[in-house]
Amino acid sequence: MATETLTRRAFAGELAAPAFLRQGAKNTRGVILLIGDDHSPVAGCYGNRVIATPHLDGLAARGVRFSHAFCTTASCSASRSVILTGLHNHASGQFGHAHAPHNFHTHERILSIPRLGRAQGVFSGVIAKLHVNPPLVYPFDFTGSGAGDFGRNVPGIAQAAAEFLKKAEGRPFYLHVGYTDPHRGGDPTRFANRDYAGVRRRIYSPADVVVPPFLPDRPEVRRELAEYYQSIDRLDQGIGMLLDVLEKSGRARDTLVIYLGDNGMPFPGAKGSFYDSGNRQPLIIAAPGQRNRGIVNRGMASFTDILPTVIDWLGIPGPGYPLHGRSLLPVLEQADPPGREEVYLSHTFHEINNYYPYRAIRTRRYKYVKFLFPELEMPLPSDLFDSPTWQGILRRKDEFMGKRRTAAVLRHAGEELYDLENDPEETTSLAASEAHAALLQELRGKVRKFREETGDPWLIVDRQREGS
Repeated sequence: MATETLTRRAFAGELAAPAFLRQGAKNTRGVILLIGDDHSPVAGCYGNRVIATPHLDGLAARGVRFSHAFCTTASCSASRSVILTGLHNHASGQFGHAHAPHNFHTHERILSIPRLGRAQGVFSGVIAKLHVNPPLVYPFDFTGSGAGDFGRNVPGIAQAAAEFLKKAEGRPFYLHVGYTDPHRGGDPTRFANRDYAGVRRRIYSPADVVVPPFLPDRPEVRRELAEYYQSIDRLDQGIGMLLDVLEKSGRARDTLVIYLGDNGMPFPGAKGSFYDSGNRQPLIIAAPGQRNRGIVNRGMASFTDILPTVIDWLGIPGPGYPLHGRSLLPVLEQADPPGREEVYLSHTFHEINNYYPYRAIRTRRYKYVKFLFPELEMPLPSDLFDSPTWQGILRRKDEFMGKRRTAAVLRHAGEELYDLENDPEETTSLAASEAHAALLQELRGKVRKFREETGDPWLIVDRQREGS
């Protein structure tokens, strides 16, 4: 296989970072990782001219923005486990949501970022949303959880970050910040937009929002997108507050800042799906001392790359078993890094009652998906099912959701192949095309090898169906 993502070596230290990023004599480096909840690449720096995201835009201007970054699964807990472990969730055991009644847990043997860091004297903290289990695997030294809807209390999150940085003084650190915005509120028919102390509430007009091509242009969709924009706006303000805290702490000069979403926007056909609208994510990294700023990196990046990047920056050893990604530090100043032409996707559960396993490869141009149980209907996460957007589609019996047929969003063949260059909305599978038979066989083989090399427990499904 031509990809390096499946090498049988740990990646920390395998590729040397640029000279200006290498460790000094004393390790006082830090990492702040910021996660937006259900945040698709909807920001000014990603081309949206309506929404105000000056702080994300500023971070991209002084760092690097990845244009082809992908979560491995468009589901919250499973995706976050990949970020923290460097492993696909079929290998880590975090198959789906961590919270009750779903109660999925990462295998106790897995070494996460805070667990690896603790063994090397790295002070770690988590603020607001974590959403993985068990604590044994994710042993943070500092917890800033607040009360009530703390994940949207962005001034409170910044204050907790200031407390953490004070405790981390003189030590290397890893700070994991899980904002709850722009996830839907407790009532799935609404986003949690209201007046928050210290936050400017900016109202967006439904007439101004950009309706993505996978959604119908309906009044309720525009209203929900306007609410979504407001939540992203609040998130962006919080990021600005936190970066101000970092600057005032004096640690900005040695701290790597990473921003990403965990999965796609909370709308049908995005979150919980295999489409790019569910898996393509914002990823912005800013390194102190970076010479070439404002870079747009077009290399294929996976969330399996985050742990290798973090431990590479901190200069700590990997876990000693194979990771599924590799550090992004060596390519931060490259627009088109060689050898980054494909990523892999693996999804099994969202909620406990949302079982829909698939494995996939996304190359620069094509996506091949193997659905393990194509007889199942692709389920919608509960918050999407109850949303005005989906309920409107059901009520009207819409044949199309934007450019996609509604029935085709819910039902899939055993294998599907999409040409993202000519069909970016993934409306027409080419799996039965004779002209693409050789490509289908090649990508099918790559996915099979990926599953074998990463220890996919669901390989037995293939063997049973093949009668071997």
